[in-house]
Amino acid sequence: MFNPERPPEITATRWLNSDGKRTLKAEKGKVVFVAVAAMACPGSLKYGLPQAMRLTRAFSDKQVAVLGLHMAFEKFDEQTPDKVAAFLDEHGFTLPVALDKPNGEELPQTMKDYELQGTPAILLFDRQGRLRRHYLGAVDDLRIGAEIMALLIEDKDSPRDTSIALERKLAAALLNPDDDHTHSDSCGCGHDHAHNHSHDHADEQGHDHSHDHAAHGEPGHVHGPDCKH
Repeated sequence: MFNPERPPEITATRWLNSDGKRTLKAEKGKVVFVAVAAMACPGSLKYGLPQAMRLTRAFSDKQVAVLGLHMAFEKFDEQTPDKVAAFLDEHGFTLPVALDKPNGEELPQTMKDYELQGTPAILLFDRQGRLRRHYLGAVDDLRIGAEIMALLIEDKDSPRDTSIALERKLAAALLNPDDDHTHSDSCGCGHDHAHNHSHDHADEQGHDHSHDHAAHGEPGHVHGPDCKH
């Protein structure tokens, strides 16, 4: 069972825009933002990767690590490593990007390990390496910035009570106007899916591990039997 307190490492065949392999373990002590993307997904080009680049300009890399994770779960011939590298270069996406490792099945390894449902998506880790947020779909910059700032307030050895208190303050302050809103096949997924699929681990784990799918109305690209762009 997936445990956000001890999330798995990113499993990559190759890192682009990086001098070497990057690991979540090595980034402990920082807040880590991972933009999960696919070059075949229009939302990754329009929302996910541009937002990641804005974050690289807004936060010190000594405090916030901004990484990308490219997942090829369809259209494999169009998303080879060389084509992904050319795509990043063409659009000026200079952040380090991991290429998710194929595992011999339809879904690549990190996508499977994190139970990711599509792109664009966001994984947000605290200084202790715990997964604190998981979004599917575009999330506005103000909300992500506020959540990163809240995690920066926590020390790398903050007690669990501190995490719980900050989560409660965030929950009270940040409104989600799309709660309980569903949208139809306008996202091109081939099926309906709802917003705000979250579960609260605050009492057990010391934080919320949120699965806020398409949190602010911008659809993600979901992997499914009828999936299409």
